[in-house]
Amino acid sequence: MIKKTLLLMLTAAFLVAITGCNTIHGVGQDMQAAGEGIQDAASD
Repeated sequence: MIKKTLLLMLTAAFLVAITGCNTIHGVGQDMQAAGEGIQDAASD
C-alpha cells in the first residue's frame, strides 16, 4: 500500500513538473514573438 501511494505521488509530481516546464517554455516563446513584432514595427 505504501509503495503504491509513493509511486502515485512521485508520478503526480513528475507530471506537474513537466507541465510547468512546458508552460514556462510557451510563455518564453510568446514573449519572443511579441519582441520580434515590436522590433519589426520599429524598423519600418
